[in-house]
Amino acid sequence: MTVRLYNTLTRQLQDLVPLEPGHVRMYVCGMTTYDLCHLGHARLMLAFDVVQRWLRTRGLRVTYVRNITDVDDKIIRRALENKESIVAVTERNIQAMHDDLDALGIQRPDIEPRATRYIAQMLDLIGVLERRGLAYRAEDGDVDFAVRKFPRYGKLSGKSIDELRAGERIEVRQSKRDPLDFVLWKHAKPDEPQWPSAWGPGRPGWHIECSAMAVATLGRTIDIHGGGPDLVFPHHENEIAQSEGAYGVPLANIWMHCGALRIGEEKMSKSLGNFLTIRDALKRHRAEVLRFFLVRSHYRGQIAFTEELLGDARAGLTRLYTALRGFDLAPAAVDWSDANAGRFAQAMDEDFNTAAAVAELFDLAGEVNRGKSPQAAQQLRALGGLLGLLQQDPEVFLQGEPAHSAALGAERVQQLVAERTAAKQARNFDEADRIRALLAAEGILLEDGPGGTTWRRN
Repeated sequence: MTVRLYNTLTRQLQDLVPLEPGHVRMYVCGMTTYDLCHLGHARLMLAFDVVQRWLRTRGLRVTYVRNITDVDDKIIRRALENKESIVAVTERNIQAMHDDLDALGIQRPDIEPRATRYIAQMLDLIGVLERRGLAYRAEDGDVDFAVRKFPRYGKLSGKSIDELRAGERIEVRQSKRDPLDFVLWKHAKPDEPQWPSAWGPGRPGWHIECSAMAVATLGRTIDIHGGGPDLVFPHHENEIAQSEGAYGVPLANIWMHCGALRIGEEKMSKSLGNFLTIRDALKRHRAEVLRFFLVRSHYRGQIAFTEELLGDARAGLTRLYTALRGFDLAPAAVDWSDANAGRFAQAMDEDFNTAAAVAELFDLAGEVNRGKSPQAAQQLRALGGLLGLLQQDPEVFLQGEPAHSAALGAERVQQLVAERTAAKQARNFDEADRIRALLAAEGILLEDGPGGTTWRRN
């Protein structure tokens, strides 16, 4: 068994070889808790939920850390706007986050550190950076990281120092020696939370939090560091500079980043005002439908969020539950000698290809429908469980669900087949797998041959 992952740092797939045999240490950047989580956040959390589930399925011990930022400019502004304490803002949103993620079946991390509980570790790290000549106290009282003194800066984003610009969440202050320098410690301002330090009272910058918490919970070098696509630069680039500048060893052996959830041509984002909170989405769609909608795409691919695609997801999940109807589905382990299970495992071992894994679920559903096989039904449910799916009583799920949509017309099927062919020619295999799964959900089986793709109804 070898699990292969795409490493953003090396830009290629590589074998997962834990630093400690049998034990994977994974750190994922979590939420800044100034507001409710939206579906783009769910996409991130669910991607790494699937990662940790599969690694455990493969017999690995996993220590999964996902942090909480509970002190930040946005949190401070929200508290002032609401005329309430920072603690009140963060506690309310942390509880809401837990409730929303629990509803989606996203398992909680093994360790969930909060930034405000690791101030001492952050100050120690800043002190090491200062002694190594990588940090300096600016004229305005802030402590900044001197980017040009870390020659490897830019290796994650693949850009040279001169190509990069100052990062997000920081203002270009006149007191900085270089526009790329970023803040490690912010000097105290009136009515803001503050802690004592060797550089005077203040609070941490955003980037230093994760470097300190990752080291404190998992060690100076970890196996996997993950996050959303917008964190490659500047946040993860800055984490590398801080941690490796201080300790001289790699922060992480593998860097993983999920794709964005998009609305039209833009990613779902609070700053763009085009977001849908998980809470609101759960009022309009069943939780497992939302989970299936996100799981059926490869974690690195971008997902378009439309009501039509959510309808496709609902129809597909309904088809899977319909196949399970009428069987005694006592808990059972996966039969790994089965061909579908073998292909499922092969897909998941190759960079967590859930699109191909879900296609195997539809294949099994077809087998169940053809032969009414209890063994195939048990296998379908057991494999689905590895992705956090198909664990409800089928009758409970199907109760109130609309009847399965009428069969797709031949013209629409041909259009989808043509779109899949175009996707394969463009090497967009995630999209090709998605279309295959969509057609399978409608009872359409595809057969690829030398003369092209033919189709038939199941």
